[in-house]
Amino acid sequence: MGDGLRNQVKVRAKELQRLEVITGEYRENYNFSSPDSVNGWSNKSVVTEFVLLGLSSSRELQLFLFFIFSVFYGAAMLGNILIILMVVTDSRLHSPMYFLLSNLSFIDMCQGTFATPKMIADFLNEHKTITFQGCMSQIFFLHVFGGSEMVLLVAMAYDRYLAICKPLHYMTIMSRRVCIVLVGVSWAIGILHSASHLAFTVDLPFCGPNKVDNFFCDLPLLIKLACLDTYVLEILVLTNSGLLSLICFLRLLISYTIILATVHRQASGGTSKALSTLSAHVTVVVLFFGPLIFIYIWPFESFPIDKFISVFFTVFTPFLNPKIYTLRNKDVKEAMRKLRN
Repeated sequence: MGDGLRNQVKVRAKELQRLEVITGEYRENYNFSSPDSVNGWSNKSVVTEFVLLGLSSSRELQLFLFFIFSVFYGAAMLGNILIILMVVTDSRLHSPMYFLLSNLSFIDMCQGTFATPKMIADFLNEHKTITFQGCMSQIFFLHVFGGSEMVLLVAMAYDRYLAICKPLHYMTIMSRRVCIVLVGVSWAIGILHSASHLAFTVDLPFCGPNKVDNFFCDLPLLIKLACLDTYVLEILVLTNSGLLSLICFLRLLISYTIILATVHRQASGGTSKALSTLSAHVTVVVLFFGPLIFIYIWPFESFPIDKFISVFFTVFTPFLNPKIYTLRNKDVKEAMRKLRN
C-alpha cells in the first residue's frame, strides 16, 4: 500500500507540474497578469488587419460596381476641381460666399478620397483587407472631413444670413480675414472631434473578430469587434458625434428659417437670385445631414440600408454638391463657360 500511495503521489506531482507549465504559457501568450490587460485580454491588439466585407460577394456585381463607382468618383473629383479653379481664376467669384464654396469643394474631394479609391480597387481583389493602421487612418479622416464640413456649412449659412439680413454691413463683417478664420475653425473642430474618437479607439483590445461589414472602417462597426463591454464607449461615441451634429443642424435650421423669412418679406429684383442661392445651400444641407440623422438614431444597429448611406456619404455627396451649385447658380455657370473658352 505504501508503494502504491507513493506512485500516486508522484503521478499527481507530475500532473501538477505539467499543468503549471501549460498555465504559464497561457498567461504569457494572453498577458493576463499584465497591468495593461482589459477584462483578461491584453490592451495591445492581436489583430493586425481587418477584413472588409464590401458591398457584395457577387463577382459579376463587383465588376459592374467597379465601373459605376469609377465614373462617379472621377466625375466628383473633376467637378470639385473645376469649382476651385473657377473661384481662383474668375474675379467675379472673389467673394466670401465663393471662397467658402471652394473650401467645401476641397473637403468634398478629401471626403470622396479617404475610402472610395480603396473600395474601387477592392472590387478587383478577392481578399479585401486593410491594416490596423490603415483602419485607424480611415476612421480619423472620416471624422475630420465630416466634422469640418458640418462646421463649414454653418459658416456658409452665417455668410448668407449677413448677405441677406444685414447687407449694409456684409463686406465689413465678412472680410477675407474672417473667412480664413471660419475655415480654420472648421478644420480645427473637425480635427479635435476626430482625435477625441481616435484617442480611445487605438487602445481597444481586438483579440480575434476582424470582419467589418462595410467597404471602409467605420467607428461603430469597429467598436463592436473589441473584446470587452463597449456600452460606455458606444455612449461616448454617440454623445460626441451626435452632439456636434445636433448643434450644427440646429444652427443651420435657425439660420435658414430667419433667412427665408427675410427673403419672403422682401420684394426686390434680387429675391429670385437669393432664393436660387438659398435653395442650393439648403439642398446640400439636407443631403449631408439626412444620412447622419438616420445613422445616429441607430448608430450601433446594423441595417441593410447602412451600406447605401455609406456610399451616399462618401461617393454621391461629393458628386452631387458641384452639380447643385453649378445648376442653380448663374455666376458659377458663366464662370464655367468662361473657363471652357
